[in-house]
Amino acid sequence: MVDTDKLKFDEKGLISAIIVDDITGKVLTLAYMNKESLKISLEKGLTCFYSRSRQTLWLKGETSGNYQHIVSVTADCDLDALVVRVRKDGPACHTGTDSCFTNPVFISDDASEKEFSGDELYDLLKKRKEELPEGSYTSYLFEKGMDKILKKVGEEATEVIIAGKDMDKKESIYEIADLYYHVMVMMVEMGISPDEIKRELAKRHVIDKKVKQEKMAGDDM
Repeated sequence: MVDTDKLKFDEKGLISAIIVDDITGKVLTLAYMNKESLKISLEKGLTCFYSRSRQTLWLKGETSGNYQHIVSVTADCDLDALVVRVRKDGPACHTGTDSCFTNPVFISDDASEKEFSGDELYDLLKKRKEELPEGSYTSYLFEKGMDKILKKVGEEATEVIIAGKDMDKKESIYEIADLYYHVMVMMVEMGISPDEIKRELAKRHVIDKKVKQEKMAGDDM
């Protein structure tokens, strides 16, 4: 463990802090701390920053309720920057978005299909719901509403079962992709984010680990 007295603050008494969602690994924001805000952060277990524009301390979530619960704080090799992993109660950005980093500057033409994520699909579907472009199948689903969306989820789930029963890997992949898409449409319609699903899965993982540890402790008795 690094002594905080060894951290290197700049000439203005600040150190940069990269805030990362502990569950998703997504970068949420880049903020700054001074010695006092870092001390408060460690004592409270909540992120507290120093506002360079207002020149004052601010506890994230104090007014919005979107607190960030600290899981770990790690310094870089030069001890002049921090990565703070958190579990958040709500959007990280003051604009209401999940992360402050939402404005692409450059995307390589060589970006592969493998880099397309569920989060990107979700964001694309949200945009479709907002804009409802004519001729879009996604627009059609949103216009028809939840009953139609749920009907498609049910149909695709059945197709997955049939493909799985036949042990048809290629068809199963195709049908699972269809189901995944339609479930995402349902999530957008209901305002459920991918991060909420990830947090639920992470919570179950923690509970499962705790149960196993308790079982092992019981076996040793």
